[in-house]
Formats: sequence, C-alpha cells, structure tokens
Amino acid sequence: MTLDQVKKGSQVRIVSIGDGISRAHLLRLGISEGATVICQEKLPMGPVILRRKRQEVAVGRKLAKEIEVTLEGLE
Repeated sequence: MTLDQVKKGSQVRIVSIGDGISRAHLLRLGISEGATVICQEKLPMGPVILRRKRQEVAVGRKLAKEIEVTLEGLE
C-alpha cells in the first residue's frame, strides 16, 4: 500500500521511497526507509501529516503516492 492510502491514526513502516530526489527530500526531513511513523492527519485534498517521535512532517499527496508502506505489526 502507499502512504496516501493509510488511515488517520495508523502506524506504518516505510518500505520504499520512489526516486532518488524524493528519498533525499524525505531524508532531510528525518524520514527514511525502515522508519516507523504515525499518520497524524490527512487533510482533504491536501498533505498527509506524519509524526515520528516528536516531529510532525507534512508530505504532499503526490509524494505520498510514491512511498510504499506496511502497517506496523501485521508483517
């Protein structure tokens, strides 16, 4: 599943991130493959707000569609 499909409140693990540019952008924000994040909020037609530790990061829907995730604890 991709990040844009995750429900609010779900805890997920980042499996893969699209291209190198997207990966570099998220790495600067502290999010990388293997990281566990919580979907804090999904704004209608807007970004997906992720929480990792005490940091919140807004990820645009286009980028969220490039991020493969798995629900934490279901593997």
